[in-house]
Amino acid sequence: MLVLTRKINETLIIDNQIKITVAAVEGDKVKLAIDAPKNIPVLRQEIFEAVKEANEAAVNVMMDLEGLSQLKDLLP
Repeated sequence: MLVLTRKINETLIIDNQIKITVAAVEGDKVKLAIDAPKNIPVLRQEIFEAVKEANEAAVNVMMDLEGLSQLKDLLP
């Protein structure tokens, strides 16, 4: 992990595509302004984890549904 120090209004550039600027520092919170292409999703980690868990749950439901259709084929 790379750790950098930035001041308010200072910017980081990632891969010539993503620009992250320190917008404000208020107590123990830092506000970041992120400018990225629309095709690159930018999510807070807790949202990313929630989406990942929901996707995994959906796959499990789909697998269960496939199992049900296989059981149907076994019935006369």
